[in-house]
This record gives sequence, C-alpha cells and structure tokens, in this order.
Amino acid sequence: MIIQHFKTSDAKAIADLFHGSVHSISLEIYSKEQLEAWAPTPPDYAMWKTRLEQTKPYVAMIGDVIVGFIELELDGHIDCMYVHKDYQRQGVAKALFTYARDVAIKNGCKTMHVEASILAKTFFEKMGFEVQSKNIVVRNHQELINYSMNDSLKP
Repeated sequence: MIIQHFKTSDAKAIADLFHGSVHSISLEIYSKEQLEAWAPTPPDYAMWKTRLEQTKPYVAMIGDVIVGFIELELDGHIDCMYVHKDYQRQGVAKALFTYARDVAIKNGCKTMHVEASILAKTFFEKMGFEVQSKNIVVRNHQELINYSMNDSLKP
C-alpha cells in the first residue's frame, strides 16, 4: 500500500468509495434513511470533484485501486477518513491516520480532532483520541449521531 496526494483524476473513484463505504454500514447502526441522507444516491460527482480539489486528501492505493482517503486540515482536523468497503480491517485506516498524524506533527499541530461516526469512534479511541461530546447532526431531515474527539500530539 502506498499513500499519495490526491489527483483530480481520483475524484470519481473517491466519491464512489465514500458512497460504497457508507452504504456498507450495518443497518443495526444507522437506518437505510440515515445512510441515504449521509451519502445520497447517486453521488454528486461535481460536488465531490470541487470538494476534493479544495481539501486535497491523502489517498491510499493498493496497485491501481484507491482503497481509502483522509482529509487533514491545517489545524489538525480530520474531516473525512473512509476505507473502501472491500478493504476494511486490513490496516488501511491505520496507515492513513498514521500518515496524517505525521503530517500534522511536521506542520506544528499540537492536537488533532475529528467528528467520528458511531462506527469510527472505536478506531479513533484505539488511536488515543478521547470523546469530548456526543453530537446529533441533522442531514436531509435525518438525525445522525457522531462524536467530537481529540488527541494531543506527541512527536
């Protein structure tokens, strides 16, 4: 697996990865309506292209397949981190996070923070993050739970 910088040509694959990843979440965690509110079908490819050109995520590749991505803002905020539904539990999220963490430290960040989904909360706890608050986000008339979490960075 290699991690590289986003290229505009990655936008459609990342949008599809995001959509597929969200819609593979168990209906015991989020309802079908909540998943659709989170990741509408079909993906809005133009919106994703514009967003990704601004956020410039780091992209995990296995061969020529995009298997995950992470968006890291200059202040240490992780806005998105998603792994392709067929590559979960294979170390992709940890590799992306570790890469982003190293970038944040190099850029002088003292903390990292994220709004983690119910599913991602456990991952971030394992990475040393602590829950600051439980949030209810309304998207397309659906309530979604996430958690504001942060971690102090130590080089």
